[in-house]
Amino acid sequence: MAPAAEPARMLVAFDFDGTLSDSEMTVLLGRRVGAADDMARITERAMNDELDYAESLRQRTALLEGLSAESAESAFGDVALRPGAADVVAALHDAGHHVAILTGGFERGVEAALARDGAAVDSIVANRLPIADGKLTGEVEGPLVEGTKDDALRDLADTLGVSMSETVAVGDGANDLPMLEVADLAVGYDPKPAVEPACDTVVTSMADLHDLFAERGLL
Repeated sequence: MAPAAEPARMLVAFDFDGTLSDSEMTVLLGRRVGAADDMARITERAMNDELDYAESLRQRTALLEGLSAESAESAFGDVALRPGAADVVAALHDAGHHVAILTGGFERGVEAALARDGAAVDSIVANRLPIADGKLTGEVEGPLVEGTKDDALRDLADTLGVSMSETVAVGDGANDLPMLEVADLAVGYDPKPAVEPACDTVVTSMADLHDLFAERGLL
């Protein structure tokens, strides 16, 4: 009997907040300055495609002006992966795929959550919160402030030498729409109503996502 064929190497790109994590970084940070409710309202409007994402991000980070870098780092320590997320990432790695996180959230929060669960990804495309004199400036910088996730996915695929027919995107919110629309397989993770039509399929748990990847021959 011939050995089973190895799965084709794919680029699997995840959103972070709302997908790999059920934390919302700006809200966790906002609690440190008493602005969590305002943060949550702005985030909800952006994720439902009611507010331009770049503008929503600037509005949220402006509320953080003056927050100490130490307090921000503590908030990032509260960012957590969903149960089972590390197992899905590990299974994709074991199958030889390139796992990426494309997020409008912040590098430090992503890194802290991955480290806590002993998880690792191959690429992180995320934003940063500038610090001056030990405090957040209220500004935000990075590739996914104005940049969109479709361009980030294409750039990463080009760097890896894989075609867009070898890409998978997993996300939940409006800023994920660009990458969901260009990926070969678009997976909605409990997606917002405005996002679901762009998804090839929808899951609501990491166990379901693992099963989906197995059914599609990725694992």
